Amino acid sequence: MWTRYNIPTDPSQPFTDYSLWRLRYSDAGDQTWHYLSPEESEKDLQPIVDKYWLGTLKDMKKLPPAKDAISAARNGFEFYKHIQASTGHWPGEYGGPLFLMGGLVIGSYVTGMDFEEAEKLEMIRYLMNVANDDGGWGMFVQSLLSATAKGSKPRIFFDSHTEGVSTVFGTAMNYVAIRLLGMEADHPVAVKARGCLHALGGATRIPTWGKFWLAVLNVYEWSGQNSIPPELFLFPESLPIHPHRFWIHLRQVFAPMSFVYAKRWKAPRDPLIMSLRQELYVKPYDEIDWPSHRNDVHPVDIYSPHSKVMDALFVVLYQWEKRPIEAVRNKALEYVWEQVVVEDENTSYQCLGPVNKMVNQIVRYIVEGRDCESWREHRAKRADFMWLAKEGMLMSGTNGVQLWDTSFITQALVETGLAEDEGNREALLKAQRWLDQCQIRENPKHWKKGYRQATKGAWPFSTRTQGYTVSDCTAEGLKGTLLLQEHLSYTPKLIDAQRLYDAVDILLSMQNSSGGFASYETIRGPQLVELLNPAEVFGNIMVEYDYPECTTSVITGLSHFKKYYPNYRAAEIDNTIRRAIKYLHSIQRAEGGWYGSWGICFTYATMFALESLSLVGESYRTSDHARRACEFLISNQKEDGGWGETYKSCETGVYSQHPQSQVVHTSWAVLALMYAGYPHREPLEKAVRLVMSRQLPVFNKNVAIAYPNFKFSFTIWMLGRAHRYFETLEA
Repeated sequence: MWTRYNIPTDPSQPFTDYSLWRLRYSDAGDQTWHYLSPEESEKDLQPIVDKYWLGTLKDMKKLPPAKDAISAARNGFEFYKHIQASTGHWPGEYGGPLFLMGGLVIGSYVTGMDFEEAEKLEMIRYLMNVANDDGGWGMFVQSLLSATAKGSKPRIFFDSHTEGVSTVFGTAMNYVAIRLLGMEADHPVAVKARGCLHALGGATRIPTWGKFWLAVLNVYEWSGQNSIPPELFLFPESLPIHPHRFWIHLRQVFAPMSFVYAKRWKAPRDPLIMSLRQELYVKPYDEIDWPSHRNDVHPVDIYSPHSKVMDALFVVLYQWEKRPIEAVRNKALEYVWEQVVVEDENTSYQCLGPVNKMVNQIVRYIVEGRDCESWREHRAKRADFMWLAKEGMLMSGTNGVQLWDTSFITQALVETGLAEDEGNREALLKAQRWLDQCQIRENPKHWKKGYRQATKGAWPFSTRTQGYTVSDCTAEGLKGTLLLQEHLSYTPKLIDAQRLYDAVDILLSMQNSSGGFASYETIRGPQLVELLNPAEVFGNIMVEYDYPECTTSVITGLSHFKKYYPNYRAAEIDNTIRRAIKYLHSIQRAEGGWYGSWGICFTYATMFALESLSLVGESYRTSDHARRACEFLISNQKEDGGWGETYKSCETGVYSQHPQSQVVHTSWAVLALMYAGYPHREPLEKAVRLVMSRQLPVFNKNVAIAYPNFKFSFTIWMLGRAHRYFETLEA
């Protein structure tokens, strides 16, 4: 499978012909890149949206300079509608985490799945482009971290090593990836990366997840890996350590990893694997004392050290693994196998995310081999996570951001009045049709067997194919649908009352005892389970948590629903909102803001909080909570009128100023102030002028961030609302 390539040393220019790439969509919005032949390309012209994401868009018609906030918003959408997909959603990447590529490449290599040559070349180029100056790789792209205020990353990555410095995890995984993809060991990039890895002590010091992947590839010994016991699934479900009580991302990764670990499965040796055994370590492979490295992790990789409880449990499990009871282990493996199959079938082999998707792929290969439906389906679904950007081809953190981005821009257009512009109606009708088909209309095939939250009526983060309920996505999808169907004269009622009721039923079922809302499911386990966190690079991953952003979205969605359907479960909705507001009040920080876990950070969460408070009558004039939040935001406004916050806020829990104002953070702050009815005009006008000054004559700059479409949706939203808001202040 391995092919040697003569890789250029300069990755600044594409290694393939970018004019031959095309972005394709399924009816459900699944998006995949394809490399055409020149003959195919001539019959299929490359659209604007493809050129935009590839960074090759040129010669777009320049828009007239904006004279005021509403014309700036109108100009923004005049471009943005050109990069709407034919299906109605707005495509985009969800990049950032650098450890994902290694899992994609290793999982494919060991299961006999190759990539197209064009894909391999652009994957290599991407890794070359995002390497650090010392030749290694960290957890995230350094350019992403230097501009984090422009976008945001999910919780699992907030609570990890977010510095861009090279780590053993990032460097070893991506070194292996470039070698498996076809780079020679003596290529200057490989030589420099290997030097960085060796300076860090070699791959024996890789964290637990990295040890797993290297052991699967047969370039690390299983005796150097701590136990991943499948027997946990046999414990009574009432126990807090049963995996169904884990956070869903951990649960869906733990299950297939425990299967592979219990089998001690590894790829057969070949010349490339034997070469990697020598390249990854600072001493000969056969001389390494593998058991001594079970807990050997370089300090630069450690964000969440093992608790003493976890270390003690690993000692016990080490003895258990010497002689596990065969009948018990086999029963556990049967149970875990069923969980893997259930996950595949519930998601049409796309799976919750890229990590469990690739480990599930290995499990299915171990049991069923290559000549089967599961192998073919897993091979095809890899493409859903592979995104081509101007820097090359990367592995996304999800299969996209389709619902999230589409719901926000539709809300923005309705609330600013731009939805009534004749030239925007077609785009809104397409978006409405997509929201209609994106809603999940039934529970998963095996939802109870797979410990899944109900999904009938929910909206997902990305597509209905992936099919996971997310509380805030359901709420934002509900709000977007209501605004489109109830506020505009030209939109049909595509989603009937019963389907809206189904969405409300989902939201009402997800409130926790605290009054808050978590992400995918209700909280099932106590925080004490975090003492059993085995993953050194991630914190707070064992159980679900309440989040202000999820809670506020639900308040907002339910508040809009009750305006149009006042009789459906009215008392329960009112009680849910009341409890959620009480929770929101209780977690407001003393300085006035709210800490955000799904965006950076205080600015993001405070915007959502003030929107939801405004819907229950709390404003700057009437509420101490709203007033303190406004003063908090104003206190962090920069001299140029903007706002900018860095990822350090997420690490320290204290607002961290970015050196430069950021248009998305500025838009969030101004939206928040307007939701609260902030009465002072000057700070808002300064912010609007800043955002308008940053608008380009043509929106053709592609930024490699986690939510690249935010720079459109939230700036359009803020500018359009500001125009109307200033009119009310004048009145």
